[in-house]
Amino acid sequence: MSEPAHQAPAVEGSEPAHEPEQPDTAAELAEQLGDAEDRYRRALADLDNLRKRTSREIERRVEESRESLLRDWLEALDSVERALRMTPEGAVSTGLRSVLDQMEAILARHAVERIGHVGEPFDPERHEAVGVRESDQVPDRSVVDVARSGFAIGTRVLRPAQVIVSRRPEPEA
Repeated sequence: MSEPAHQAPAVEGSEPAHEPEQPDTAAELAEQLGDAEDRYRRALADLDNLRKRTSREIERRVEESRESLLRDWLEALDSVERALRMTPEGAVSTGLRSVLDQMEAILARHAVERIGHVGEPFDPERHEAVGVRESDQVPDRSVVDVARSGFAIGTRVLRPAQVIVSRRPEPEA
């Protein structure tokens, strides 16, 4: 016997398609509508949360990339400063000072400031102690020399300053 023309032939292992159940009353329709509206509101809230999370993640990655580039720039600045210390006078040093001024101006445009100055109190968040020098001339735990400048953007330290810190001499016994 052949199947009726208006039905699709049955596929082995599949179940016949079921029509969605039709609600019997207006109350059931209202309940289904309420459920659909609730799912819609939740989906909108989830989408808004995803947008906010994605935006924060993008901002974080952009800032990390910016800071990485600035740290690389600081290495070039260190090289120019070392070259100036090696040849403090002459035509080459004049050119190097000009390059150093340009590099510092670029850092300033990006709100990068130098940290670690002689005389300031030692702060382990902003300084890396690379040596200790006994001294009666300056307060205990203050910076007496800067081995390598540090840099920060606002309160965020890009690179701590490497400093020599003062210590009071031990009293002689």
